[in-house]
Amino acid sequence: MSDMCCKIHQLFIGLPRWQFPFDATKLPLNGIYILFEKGESGHGGERIVRVGTHTGQNQLPSRLLQHFLKENKDRSIFRKNIGRAILKREHDPFLEQWEIDLTPAGAKGKFAGMIDMVKLQDTEKRVTDYMQSNFSFVVVEVVDKDARLKWESRLISTVSACKKCGPSAVWLGRYSPKAKIRESGLWVIQGLYKQPLADDDYEVLKAAP
Repeated sequence: MSDMCCKIHQLFIGLPRWQFPFDATKLPLNGIYILFEKGESGHGGERIVRVGTHTGQNQLPSRLLQHFLKENKDRSIFRKNIGRAILKREHDPFLEQWEIDLTPAGAKGKFAGMIDMVKLQDTEKRVTDYMQSNFSFVVVEVVDKDARLKWESRLISTVSACKKCGPSAVWLGRYSPKAKIRESGLWVIQGLYKQPLADDDYEVLKAAP
């Protein structure tokens, strides 16, 4: 997998790069996104640290805004994982409250008074600052939902199986309470170590708009 991982790194490093602040109206409506993180390197360039997509049609821009701008960790597992690592690194007991999902009906009432809302807002702001300062991304337009999910899964599997690129000693993800993040070097928990890209897959992806 190391050769294929090198090939996809070189492919994506060569695509137009986005970083915050970005104009979401100029993004394709559907596709996959590949993220790079400041200070992380692999295969002679920047290291891929996350691959993601969206399920709803025409939702790629809004999905990226959920990660980079909208301060609600329960709508972005990416944000939640960044916050987990920050809090774990600092041995902050607020991590237990950060884990609580406030999106289900009645959750806010159920946990009223149990969550330090000032601390929650402060942590959300810290996550936003970290993401906007440290991540950049490229996008590949993929209109079909099933195709998006396939590419996401196979790219994640390819990178997670590579033995020649991994996290730096100071990577924030090393502090994650999630073993899969620490071990894979990716801000991902689902889809690791499954079916990787084949040569034919790579050629199709390379030809994508």
